[in-house]
Amino acid sequence: MKITVNGNSHSTQANNLEDLLIELQYKGKIATALNENFVPLNERKNTVLKYGDRVEIVAPMEGG
Repeated sequence: MKITVNGNSHSTQANNLEDLLIELQYKGKIATALNENFVPLNERKNTVLKYGDRVEIVAPMEGG
């Protein structure tokens, strides 16, 4: 299915947000949003993806 990840078009076989993160090889502390709504860590597995969804994935930056 086609979705948008961080502003870029992406084809995925993932059915939920957790599987998408595994597919994209994201690890560690990250924040996620689906269609501009924050998705907490414990809800990612139950957050179903649909054609055309917009996913934002943000990793914290270190330094100053």
